[in-house]
Amino acid sequence: MSREPTVAVVGATGAVGREMLKILHAREFPAVRVLAFASARSAGCKIPFGDEMLTVEELKEDVFEGIDIAIFSAGGSTSLKFSPHAANAGCVVVDNSSAWRMDDRCPLVVPEVNPEHLEKHQGIIANPNCSTIQMVVVLKPIHDAVRIRRIVVSTYQAVSGTGQKGIEELERQVRDLFNGREPENKVYPFRIAFNILPHIDVFLENDYTKEEMKMVNETVKIFDDPSVKVTATCARVPVFYGHSESVNVQTEKKMTPKEARILLSRSLGVVVYDNPRNNMYPLPGMHAGEDSAFVGRIREDESIENGLNMWIVADNVRKGAALNAVQIAEELLTRDLVRVPDKTVFIQ
Repeated sequence: MSREPTVAVVGATGAVGREMLKILHAREFPAVRVLAFASARSAGCKIPFGDEMLTVEELKEDVFEGIDIAIFSAGGSTSLKFSPHAANAGCVVVDNSSAWRMDDRCPLVVPEVNPEHLEKHQGIIANPNCSTIQMVVVLKPIHDAVRIRRIVVSTYQAVSGTGQKGIEELERQVRDLFNGREPENKVYPFRIAFNILPHIDVFLENDYTKEEMKMVNETVKIFDDPSVKVTATCARVPVFYGHSESVNVQTEKKMTPKEARILLSRSLGVVVYDNPRNNMYPLPGMHAGEDSAFVGRIREDESIENGLNMWIVADNVRKGAALNAVQIAEELLTRDLVRVPDKTVFIQ
């Protein structure tokens, strides 16, 4: 577009919304104006944007006139209600919830992986799940080189994936245990402190959780390749920030661990941190606040033909949510796609 856009962050008072504002400022996103929206109970409060303080406005259906890009991180129900009104007002939505990810009208985008999918957007663009983002950033170069046939992933996901309430529950339970008190479970069905819960989101009829099926379905959509088979097990661990993943892939053609390290060291958004003899491997506590997906423990799976194992870590609030959304907005500017081709497609 010929002018600098007006940008809104919806859900600006939440952990991810605040991180979006930090990233917009840090990356010097060329916005003429940045606005902050949240629910009525947060309206009027002040939140930082660089050296400024933004006044939070109440989110309503008619606030999107004159706004070019709205980055949503306010939950699925809010997005389903308000995103169509934004798109109908000519505002391009980048949504961080799961509401639009599998909608055929909405591209599901990781800028390092499939930015070309933005070309077909109709006003709403979906930000993938945090655990999916960090995995596909690492696996797409391998898929392009030797074609991945099957992915087996187990995740170890931080409590910040549940938002501020998850962080507070872990903090509270640790204090309770250290002081001899029985901890209360408000957010998770069982104690998360010093524990691991193989349960993220609701269980579905196939006995997988919704989080696990997000990884399956989103990976196939992002790769635009239904031949890739994915199975996932997702667990919540007592870590504040940073998701970790054990990933096993089987490829059509053989790729050695050395070849994988060389390929990934040249790939966008990926840092190879892999020297096991010197205890070099990614750790969530080490890479919090970083923009990249870190990969290590790359080794051959000796039980199958053309198999590789690896360990992937990324900051789930940053790259897994806020940064990826801002990168989508940047890509929209680069490709001159800050426009809504059909303003009525989401309004019935």
